[in-house]
Formats: sequence, C-alpha cells, structure tokens
Amino acid sequence: LNHDMTLPEFKFIWYMEYSHRMWGRAVGLAYILPAAYFWRRGWLSRPLKGRVLALCGLVCFQGLLGWYMVKSGLEEKPDSYDIPRVSQYRLAAHLGSALVLYSASLWTGLSLLLPQHKLPETKQLLRLRQYAHGTTALIFLTALSGAFVAGLDAGLVYNSFPKMGERWIPDDLLAFSPMLRNIFENPTTVQFDHRILGIASVTAVTALYLFSRKIPLPRRTRMAVTSLLAVACMQ
Repeated sequence: LNHDMTLPEFKFIWYMEYSHRMWGRAVGLAYILPAAYFWRRGWLSRPLKGRVLALCGLVCFQGLLGWYMVKSGLEEKPDSYDIPRVSQYRLAAHLGSALVLYSASLWTGLSLLLPQHKLPETKQLLRLRQYAHGTTALIFLTALSGAFVAGLDAGLVYNSFPKMGERWIPDDLLAFSPMLRNIFENPTTVQFDHRILGIASVTAVTALYLFSRKIPLPRRTRMAVTSLLAVACMQ
C-alpha cells in the first residue's frame, strides 16, 4: 500500500511506536520498583498492599493489551485492501484500561496526600455523589466511543457540526445488518454516537456544577467541580 514510502518516513512511524513502548515500560518500572522498595521497608499498610498489587497488575495487563492491540493491525487480511489498522475493539479496551489505571493511581495518590473531609451525610450531598458517579460513567463511555472513532477513522466521514452533512440524522446510520453491528462497526453511527455522548457529557458536567453551587461544600471540592467544568468546555 505504501510502496513509495521513503526511509525517513518509515523511521518516523517506527520511532513513534518505539517511543510509546519505551515510555510504557518506564511507567511500569516507576510503579513496580518503588512498590517493591516500600513493601520491603514495611511502609505499606495491609489495605494499601492490596491496592498496590492491583495497580502493578493493571500496569502489566495494560502492556499485554497494547501488544494484543498492535498485533491486530499486523495481520494479513486477504479479503481486504483497506488501510491497515488495529481492531477498534482492542483499541477501546486498551484506552479503557489506561483510563482505569490512571484514575485509580490518581485516586490512590490523592487519598494518601489529602485528608478526607468529614461531611454530614445530607440528602443533597448523597445526591451530588450519586450524580458525580453517573457523570463519571458517562465520560468514560464517551472516551471509549472516541476510541471506536479513531479505530474506524470515523472522524473523516462527516466534518460538519452540528449537522452531519445536510442532515441531523444521516441516511446511512443503520446501513449494516444486523442492526447492533452499526454501533461498533459503522463509521457513520460511531461518529453520531460519539457526538451525542460528547454533548451529553458536557451537559451532565454543567448540571453537576450548577447543582453543587446549591450545597455548602469544602473549598477543595468546589475547586474540583469548577475545574471539571472548565476542562469539559475546553475538551
């Protein structure tokens, strides 16, 4: 397919992949070596040991999943002459695993560095917490849908917003059969879903922010909610 590729062009994509792998291995060492040292010194509590083991296991799983993903892009497909690409399913799994690893690492670090606020368990606070959890799940789903967009090059199908071409709902939204395939394999549907989920995520974050303004919260929590809104708008 790329018979006219020059050696410098090949080196560019090769070093992109090589750097990503080396960076991933450096991340693995940054987890495992300090964890082994702290464990040996007896600085880890019993609950923290379980969490550290889980994080280190997730790092190793993430590397394995990355190899499994790349492997799908190197397989010969005799019935296809399309651009070589990795499986969108494996790409979404790799991204999802990375997000879980990052979030768990950040949560663990912050829980050790910052003392937990003892707040009265009011009805409003419980609702805010539930809504925050739901918003988190929606954002995670939106990110995973972005991996399907990338894996299928679905971003190239329509480049107008808010309409897709001349329509709000494109004609080929359900072109594949059976219908369920469209959600994961039809580039038009994948881009449409990602748009809807993205709008829903920004709406949910905005609602979370507005609801939080009605509740007396610690300064740190208020800063977190405000930062979330700012990042959502920027995204």
